[in-house]
Amino acid sequence: MRIGTGQHTYEWIDNWARIPETPSGRENGRTHGVVVSEKGNVLVFNQANPAVLVFDSGGKLIDWWGDRFLGAHGMTLVKEGDTEYLWLTDQGSGEVLKTTLDGKTVLNIDRPDHPVYQKANYSPTWVAVNEARFGGNGDIWVTDGYGSNYIHRYDKTGKYLNSINGEEGKTGAFSCPHGIWVDTRKAEPELYIADRSNKRIQVYDVEGNYKRAFGADYLTSPDGFITHGEFLMMPELYARLTILDGNDRLVTHLGSNEDVVKVKGWPNIHDHLQAGKFNSPHGMAADKDGNLYVVEWITGGRITKLAKV
Repeated sequence: MRIGTGQHTYEWIDNWARIPETPSGRENGRTHGVVVSEKGNVLVFNQANPAVLVFDSGGKLIDWWGDRFLGAHGMTLVKEGDTEYLWLTDQGSGEVLKTTLDGKTVLNIDRPDHPVYQKANYSPTWVAVNEARFGGNGDIWVTDGYGSNYIHRYDKTGKYLNSINGEEGKTGAFSCPHGIWVDTRKAEPELYIADRSNKRIQVYDVEGNYKRAFGADYLTSPDGFITHGEFLMMPELYARLTILDGNDRLVTHLGSNEDVVKVKGWPNIHDHLQAGKFNSPHGMAADKDGNLYVVEWITGGRITKLAKV
């Protein structure tokens, strides 16, 4: 089955890969994060044991690790020199950590000693890094999307620097700042924030100064960001992918299925799953050839490949 049009046409490969059939996978197993390594392996972060799954380019499970991430959520791939690393967030335990691709912990980021936590919970959702390979200073940004609605900034060693909550700018406070990403497509890097419950994107500079907002007229539930070429691609939890051009203008939606969100029991309505239609996209990644890998927020997980045509 093909979806999309023009240069954004893809072959839908249903159940391209599956999480292991384990008790925790059956009970939860929601697939929340996905990245593609330089070798072409696809790594998936899911709420089960094991949590980190490594698939080869054909969808075969070739490695796995992580026996404690039952709140597995965000997964970000970075590179330092010749080495790739993962940043992982656990929404339940509050862990934010940097690891090697095979699971060795390199750095932990603790919850900051911020006054907001006198009342608010801490439930981190995603990490972005202002990477040195793109001219950045290595700053680490952590979204507390399910807790305080704050975003915290650390230096490359993990030292806490400051926080933002949206009230600094003209658009207003964040509501579920779910995903975060440093855009290096232009001369000046920018910090993109998926302000999910506000149905918009807020943009800051890499020092944490508000610049603008967009998307309120065409977004419903932005989760995060990836790019391929000039195009910005976002999984939207309310059952579609959204593609923008280099100027943040809407190009198209893929796999749109917004009505499924209204069905009782969503997202865990397995009898409503169908090829060509999304249920609850939560993370996505692209390989060097422009193929897309989409993971969804549904018990037992759902991993779809969109093969570029």
